[in-house]
Amino acid sequence: MKAVIQCGGRGMRLRPHTSILPKPLMPIGARPVLELLLKWLRRSGIKDVFITTGYLGHLIRSVCGDGSQWNMQITYTQEVEPLGTIGPLSLLREQLDVPFLVLNGDVLTDLNLNQFVNSHRRHHGTLTIATATRLTKMDFGVIDETDGRVFGFREKPELSHLVSMGVYCMDPAVLERIPSGVPFGFDDLMFQMLEEEIPVNVFKHNGMWLDIGRVEDFHKAQEVAWDEQSPAFAPTIAA
Repeated sequence: MKAVIQCGGRGMRLRPHTSILPKPLMPIGARPVLELLLKWLRRSGIKDVFITTGYLGHLIRSVCGDGSQWNMQITYTQEVEPLGTIGPLSLLREQLDVPFLVLNGDVLTDLNLNQFVNSHRRHHGTLTIATATRLTKMDFGVIDETDGRVFGFREKPELSHLVSMGVYCMDPAVLERIPSGVPFGFDDLMFQMLEEEIPVNVFKHNGMWLDIGRVEDFHKAQEVAWDEQSPAFAPTIAA
């Protein structure tokens, strides 16, 4: 299976650090996020990887090279103008001719890719989203009312939401929906597919997931031992 790692963003949430380094090269311990992500893919049996680049892309190419150091083959694309969160896939139409993975370049997770891909194949859909549950702490007391009368009150509750992990399994048919040369976000793709009633499936992950683009998750990642024995990067069956 092929994988696409999206690394073209400017990492605004991690400024001023990302004024010098692109977000995928932000260090977790002694290693860049992207290196940890590539090693995780390699342990899952994936050798053919495309990295989409834009902002400070030359630094990413300099660090990762052709992928031979991890026994992988890495091919790069370069955005002249930002193409959004999913638009860069339009540059890879010819290469992505079988089901493929798409990952944000700032994700760290112990998601089992074998189970994820098998779930995608079982549902016979064109798009499966890996999801996690996130709790959001409200800063206010929440009032429940009907016709102006209060019937419930919750003091700063935690609200549970099912959110996208930034990891997707797609069929090549999805590429037909992505325009060339213009910004196109994952939200645009979702709205389009939902409007046309095209099935979109989810795979619920209950394990570790960190979005390094969030300052809180970036600091949390520093507390994890990202080494060969780390449970988060234990070998999985090839997808």
